[in-house]
Amino acid sequence: MDMKQPFETVVVQHGVTVLRVCRALLEVHDADDAWSETFLAAMRAYPDLPETANVEAWLVTIARRKAIDVHRAAKRIPLPVAELPEAPTALGIPGADDTDVWMYVGKLPEKQRQAITFRYLVGMSYAEISTILGGTVEAARRASADGLKNLRRNYPGARSQSELAKGARS
Repeated sequence: MDMKQPFETVVVQHGVTVLRVCRALLEVHDADDAWSETFLAAMRAYPDLPETANVEAWLVTIARRKAIDVHRAAKRIPLPVAELPEAPTALGIPGADDTDVWMYVGKLPEKQRQAITFRYLVGMSYAEISTILGGTVEAARRASADGLKNLRRNYPGARSQSELAKGARS
């Protein structure tokens, strides 16, 4: 029966390979951090690794995933701009420029109001809405559709389906 080698030996044997993978996928400063993160994660999981596992392939997989994490995190970092816009924007702030429509949504029957709010303000799927409201996905979809129909009929700023179709053809 083979015994697993000490983790320090694993680092010495495979450290260069892991660093090469990290540097191939990331910039130098990020690669060093990913290398460290790889071995920290590996150290935590190493006791549960089967003795027959391919340690090098396992470490390369962890390093690849750590590199993906770095790329994902970089997408969330705001980019600096030369100048800020002169006036603040209401873009993306719910209710900032459409208070009238939300007043009409507030007048809808409760299920329709909730379905419209969860779907179009929060961005939930019908499956998520059905879980919250109780009932089926079809019932959530129907409540949302009925709410939209109600809004189109009662909200003065709503365009009819025929107006929307004409606008699409123009």
